[in-house]
Amino acid sequence: MKALRLYFRIALLATLFTSCYTEVIVEDTIDPVPTVTLSELLGSHELWYVDINRSQANGQTPFMQLAFTLSFRNGTLFANNNLVGIGNQGYGFGVDIGYFDTYANRLEISHDIDGFHRFEVTQHNSHEIELYSASTNQHFILVGYQRSNFDYDLLFYDNIHYFIQEYVAWEKIYTSPYGEPNPFDYENFMQFVEGGGDGNFLSSQDPIGTNINNLYWDYSGIYNVDDVQGDAYLKYLTLDYDYLGNEYFELSVINDNTIELYHNPSGTVYRFRGKGFITIKNNERGKLRISKTEIEKQMKKISNF
Repeated sequence: MKALRLYFRIALLATLFTSCYTEVIVEDTIDPVPTVTLSELLGSHELWYVDINRSQANGQTPFMQLAFTLSFRNGTLFANNNLVGIGNQGYGFGVDIGYFDTYANRLEISHDIDGFHRFEVTQHNSHEIELYSASTNQHFILVGYQRSNFDYDLLFYDNIHYFIQEYVAWEKIYTSPYGEPNPFDYENFMQFVEGGGDGNFLSSQDPIGTNINNLYWDYSGIYNVDDVQGDAYLKYLTLDYDYLGNEYFELSVINDNTIELYHNPSGTVYRFRGKGFITIKNNERGKLRISKTEIEKQMKKISNF
């Protein structure tokens, strides 16, 4: 009887050992869970923000460097090239700029103006990808969002030097009743265009209400936009009037056609409204975005705070 019990115990242990051993072998040979295709990955986010400050790109793929966001929808490529109206134009996707197709980890784009481009795509995580163009040796970092959780305000402030170039002119609509009198009180129109630093600016003392096509620009210089430490929704604006010296402001965005300038030296607040919106479709109508590091390399050094 004891021998029979011992046999059963040995048999049970052998059975358990064999079961465990079998399970390990089966687990090791299970096929990996299939990953999503590139097409599914691109479609998993409604907006892909082109993070130009983390990209390695310099003026060879215009449609990528003009776009703030890209959207890949059923073979059609959409882009938001303007900050003005972003979130509303094309239901938030922007304008149709071409077509795309995917093959394994390869993205092929046929742009309406810039033609055919091929990118190798690397997925960094569930919401970030990198596009590499072997023909131009450029790397673009794209960060995925849904329209419902995209911070449009932060986009304005991160790219505000481009935003203020999207109007032919900015007309003064308000001057605060408080603040010390200063020469900027007489500036009624501003224009921001591509150039040194973040760009060039022009100013005019023509009467408010003057048609923007008839403005006489009295002064010109370069402008620079700097971050405010600890506040992502405020910027410093410096206007370099050349031999007349610099003017310093805190720059805020009221909406996509109104900005506010707080003149630090005098304590005066000004508001300007954009006139003559410029639709950016290609690099002839818009400045190619480059990283802040590249801007710093190119800019003329002017006094900061």
